[in-house]
Parts: sequence; structure tokens; C-alpha cells
Amino acid sequence: MIRLYTLIAAVLLFFSGCTKNDAKYSVGQEWKYKTRPIEKSSTLKILKIEEYPETGKVLHISVSGLKIKNPDSPEGIAKQLSHIPISEEALNKSVTELQNETRKMPDSIEMDGYSYWKKEFDNGNAGIFTIPVSEIVSTMEESIVSGNYTR
Repeated sequence: MIRLYTLIAAVLLFFSGCTKNDAKYSVGQEWKYKTRPIEKSSTLKILKIEEYPETGKVLHISVSGLKIKNPDSPEGIAKQLSHIPISEEALNKSVTELQNETRKMPDSIEMDGYSYWKKEFDNGNAGIFTIPVSEIVSTMEESIVSGNYTR
């Protein structure tokens, strides 16, 4: 009888560990990350989290507090990137501290970027970033300055 109770306890303990939610990220979180030197106060926000067989977990983020050169902007800079699809591994290498966990849902501008990406991704014309956020920001700036980007 004691063996049966021990077995039941072991099974319950195993399954209770399986149901535990160990997810580091959730929608609405705001994180500090390893920024470019000119953007120390920049933060990123988790917009959406998805899982795909071909890429694994994809986190959709927006980044604010930027100083991206943008010749099309009246101020000459862009302060935000509204949608970036990034691998969990790349995001893990970027984030440094959870800043806020309001779970505020993304706004329509952020989700417009996601909708466009999703359509292109489903058609095989878009992917995800696998480099740190600061490198993504630099790459985007280079594309904007050179005029080699989709408006």
C-alpha cells in the first residue's frame, strides 16, 4: 500500500511540474535591453508570442526611445520601430531587466506591422531576426538611410 501511495505522489509531483508555466516572456512586458550607446533609455515591448514549426518561438516586439537617422522624418530621426519579429534566442541575448509588466495590449499601429509581416511570412516572403536587438536597430537605420526599405 505504501508503494502505491509513493507512486501516486511521484506521478502527481511530476505532472504538477509539467503544468507550471515557466515562460519568461508575456504580452505587454516592457524590457530594458543591451542598447546602442546613443539610446541608453530605449526599451522594448512584447506585442505577441507565436510558435512556428520552421522557426520555433517568435516574439513580436516594438522598440521605443530610439534615435534612428531618418531623412523622411521632419525631425530627421525615428524614435520607434513598431514591429520586429525576433527569435527567442536572440531576444534572450538582448534583454537585461524586466522594466514593467502591465500586460497592456499592443496598439493598432504595432499590430498593423504584425499583420503585414504575417501575410508576407505565410507567403514565404518574410522571416524573423536572429541577431540582437541593437544590431537589428542598426541594420534598420542603414536600410532607412540608404532608402533600401519598404515603406
